[in-house]
Amino acid sequence: MLSAGPAEDHEAWGFTSSTGLGFTHHTIVDAHFRACALPYQELLEQARIQRGWRVLDAGCGPGEFLPWLAELVGPEGRVSAVDLAEENAALAAERVARWKSPCPVDVRQGDLLHLPYADDSFDAVWCANTVQYLDDEQLALALRELVRVVRPGGIVAVKDLDAHLITARPADPYLFADFFRTAGQTPGYAAQLLRSRDLYRWLREAGLAGVRQQSMVIEHYAPLSEPAREFYGLSCARLAEQAGQLGLSEEWRRFLDPTGPDHPLDAPDGYISEGNVLAVGTVPGATAVDRFR
Repeated sequence: MLSAGPAEDHEAWGFTSSTGLGFTHHTIVDAHFRACALPYQELLEQARIQRGWRVLDAGCGPGEFLPWLAELVGPEGRVSAVDLAEENAALAAERVARWKSPCPVDVRQGDLLHLPYADDSFDAVWCANTVQYLDDEQLALALRELVRVVRPGGIVAVKDLDAHLITARPADPYLFADFFRTAGQTPGYAAQLLRSRDLYRWLREAGLAGVRQQSMVIEHYAPLSEPAREFYGLSCARLAEQAGQLGLSEEWRRFLDPTGPDHPLDAPDGYISEGNVLAVGTVPGATAVDRFR
């Protein structure tokens, strides 16, 4: 998706792409998307992208959002996409070639810290599940780049995971909170997953106007759907490995084996939730013509 801190910090989280960033391999990204597709679509619709717009999917991964973006902008619009992982960009381009898009869609490899587009190239940017991989300095730089490539009056929409709202049952209700409190005490991926509730402030500091933000809890109840069971089983196993290294509760052992016969998510009252934050701002300086483009 884009460049971040030391590779070792992310490799520990597993499912790395060629970038070395954890949870960016297309298999785990696809699994997460399938598990949360309906609420993800709802959040995208809340960004209020308009028909006829030129839109950039910044950090597109293997391209799951591209069909929805193309439908939103329609035949008069255009969608571009960029991802740091060369193999993810190639897979997204391959998928685009297989479906009949209502509008032109182009995909390229690139870095959000140095976007390969001219100023004012787009009416909107959609950036989903991506800024979690950036430290604070990189996040500020990436947001400046997103603002740069959007015309005055256009929008920048950033969606990301909020680790504060991750919890599972049957389990200690503070199990995940204690993990992220401990892991997030030092700079790195865990701390960045706890930063999402502050995205409104980051967008304001990037110079965006009229910033609005909303949070959504995505909940899964037993029996979990197959996509949800696959993704959360694998993800909880990775967290359990990290928790063991941090010397946290022995209760994490119950999550170590994604297919274990006594896995908490397979209990009659199994449950898991995650939080998502959407922050949207407008690039200032619009003229009357800009506002109606």
